[in-house]
Amino acid sequence: MKKENNSSNFINRLIVTAIVLAIAIGAVVYAFDPFYHFHKPWFGMKAVLNDKEYQCIGTLRNFDYDALIVGSSVMENNNNAWYDEAYNVKSIKAIRSYGATADLCYLLDEAFKDHDIKYVFYNIDPSSLSADAETTYESTGCPMYLYDNNPFNDVQYLFNKDVLFEKIPYQLANALSSDYDEGLSYNWAKWKEFGPHMALGLYYRPREVKDMMEETAYTENLEKNIALLTSEVASHQETQFIFFYPVYSMLWWDGIVRTGERDAYIYNEKEMTKALLQYDNVRVFCFQNDRDIATNLEYYMDSLHFSPDINKLMLDNMVSGEGEMTLDNYEEVLDGVKDFSDKIVKELIVPYEEKDMLTYEITE
Repeated sequence: MKKENNSSNFINRLIVTAIVLAIAIGAVVYAFDPFYHFHKPWFGMKAVLNDKEYQCIGTLRNFDYDALIVGSSVMENNNNAWYDEAYNVKSIKAIRSYGATADLCYLLDEAFKDHDIKYVFYNIDPSSLSADAETTYESTGCPMYLYDNNPFNDVQYLFNKDVLFEKIPYQLANALSSDYDEGLSYNWAKWKEFGPHMALGLYYRPREVKDMMEETAYTENLEKNIALLTSEVASHQETQFIFFYPVYSMLWWDGIVRTGERDAYIYNEKEMTKALLQYDNVRVFCFQNDRDIATNLEYYMDSLHFSPDINKLMLDNMVSGEGEMTLDNYEEVLDGVKDFSDKIVKELIVPYEEKDMLTYEITE
């Protein structure tokens, strides 16, 4: 009987210990919350943001802000403080690597649910206008337990050893560091090199020059993406939307001329710009024809990703009104972009060809 009691007591103590340990683990994860799924930072800690797929959705739901910096990976190297100072706002990033319209509009919707937004600064990547107008979070393996509103599957977060032993220590190390800058959320520039050797090394030029597509080749997806963005604008007329087309390098333009997509991309931009400019709370800027930047590979890591200097330059130009398009000039501006791309393939890329500095795609 005594042995049975001892065994029973041992099992009971083991169960109680396991429950207490589980509660303690869950409480630690909840309190520090490195993905900001439950709340904004506690204990006076800085917000440490370095993993957008896991953190962006939580920050949009739980942080305090009145402006959004929206876009793909080319927007990550902005310092939020630049926008805060220029527009007298408190900004936060809404980032999706692919920059697809549907994904970004999903983030906008989440932000608008519980926040009054003064400004939305939205980077339009040309490829986003021809992309499918469906969200890609689930299909690309994002942790949907952080995105849905189901409290029961939060156990995947609360009792996660990687969160407990990797994410929280990383969070603490940075949050308590005097050198950590919260404005550099999701910033990747400090780990990268920029310059011709990098840009040319990561540009794989298509060997075949294809016939130019019909400019209306992507009309079906384009119309859906236009509907998504104009719906956001129309539904939030109290918000000032500032859209802009970023300055990719001349290598990118060379590539899409060779794939035959250039005319369709320019057409997409014209149609999107015309649709957006119908609204009084919209401004649209184009930096694609900044020839001094696009032709200077010192600023690029690859054919499209540029250094933070260019992020700051585009913001400064928006503040001063440089590069702004209107219903009167948008076609002329975008026709100028097309002319610039012609000059690239006919003249500016030629020295790189002659010096055998271009790496070509491997074909079967």
